[in-house]
Amino acid sequence: MLNALEVFTTVVVGLMVGVEFSVAFVMNPILNALPEDSGQLGHAHGGRMLGTLMPFWYTGSLALSALWAITGRHHHGVGLVVIAAALLILSVIMSLLLLVPINNRNKTWTPDNRPEDWKEQMNRWLLFHYLRLALIITAFTLLVTALV
Repeated sequence: MLNALEVFTTVVVGLMVGVEFSVAFVMNPILNALPEDSGQLGHAHGGRMLGTLMPFWYTGSLALSALWAITGRHHHGVGLVVIAAALLILSVIMSLLLLVPINNRNKTWTPDNRPEDWKEQMNRWLLFHYLRLALIITAFTLLVTALV
């Protein structure tokens, strides 16, 4: 049973890393290259769509990692799992304090109501996203290492 939990947790966190990597290095460049207001509208739509899904994914990944750490507390690699869970906690806190407030504003913006500094706010969100991505990539790497 523990082996299934370990593999499932690693896959769930790995998929989350893949989605967040894609947001940073695939979707944002595509949206930013779109003409006129299309990019901003795409960012708003993405903020609504992923803003609904990602809280469950982040907290689910954290819960699975914590369950792995508790269940496997006497097994090899549990220290790595605990560190990974701590990094996931940090990513959730970072999301709530830094990224979610910007995303909550962004998802309501249209070309008619967006603020003058909307691009600066989106760039700040992207910087925080890169930092969060580094945390979850590190957590994922630790989980993979603990798994093997």
